[in-house]
Amino acid sequence: MGRKAFLTGGSGFVGINVAQALLAAGWEVTALHRATSDTTYLRRFQIELAPGSTTEMASLINAMPEGTEVVFHVAGSTNLWRARNEDQTRDNVDGTRNVVEACLDRKVRRLIVTSSVASWGPIDGLIDERTPQKGGSSWINYQKTKYEAEQVAKKGMSRGLEVVIMNPCSIMGPYDVGTWSRMFTLIKNGKLPGVPPGTRSFAHVWEVALAHVSAAEHGRSGEHYLLGGTNASMLEMVQIMCKLMGKKEPKSALSEKLMPIVGVLGQFFAELRHRVPDMTPEAAALTSTRYTCLAEKAQKELGFKVVGLDNMVKDSYDWLVAEGRL
Repeated sequence: MGRKAFLTGGSGFVGINVAQALLAAGWEVTALHRATSDTTYLRRFQIELAPGSTTEMASLINAMPEGTEVVFHVAGSTNLWRARNEDQTRDNVDGTRNVVEACLDRKVRRLIVTSSVASWGPIDGLIDERTPQKGGSSWINYQKTKYEAEQVAKKGMSRGLEVVIMNPCSIMGPYDVGTWSRMFTLIKNGKLPGVPPGTRSFAHVWEVALAHVSAAEHGRSGEHYLLGGTNASMLEMVQIMCKLMGKKEPKSALSEKLMPIVGVLGQFFAELRHRVPDMTPEAAALTSTRYTCLAEKAQKELGFKVVGLDNMVKDSYDWLVAEGRL
């Protein structure tokens, strides 16, 4: 019998990879999923599936097995559309509060929280774990709720729960069906309107997953771990995607001054057609941010590995092709 791990957000991009990494390390895994979640990929692995929601306390406690040693709270909303802010706050902040309470109820030793670099808020330039966080005062609800969820999780430490915060940057790799994978589809169909001007830090999803498993034993309670380190522009990423698909590579990104207009118009026309917008003022702002990230702390303490952008993009592309999604 292996050690018991409980996973929220198991059917998502990062969750599926964390589940695989846990199984490879000999853990028994129970994965929480909403009744409406697509568990097709998760069912490929020897995992106990438990229907429930982080926003429904009773279902959460019922789903978490007795003897669970570590909880991996991967579930969360990355919404960037103001119409869904209320739901996002409930998922990210209230959901995390419920997970903490369930951990205490089940006498769980350690909680690993999957947060995001977004909790640092609107910051440009080089950041590491010592950079002051500004997420709590951000106008972007995603950043604000990620920061608030971290504070909620840390409150559990005063009641005996060990809490480690993981802060991935932009994640790429297999099982991505809703983030950067959409960029591949737009490029393939010739519908990419332009390349955002931002610079960001990238991480391979498998290395993010392995760092989570390592954090169960080696992460320090109360500490943050930024997972990124491959610093590149959005233009560089799109050029690699185009090269893989034999498409014409763009030579330049959109003007930074143009992005707020793109965000407002994208949201306006989508709402006019009663559709979920691909571009919003929040998305325009985030994809215009120019930041780079140091991942030295995670490398030293968790064995996190920085992977080249070419490899990340190719792994994402190869998986999408193999699954018939491109």
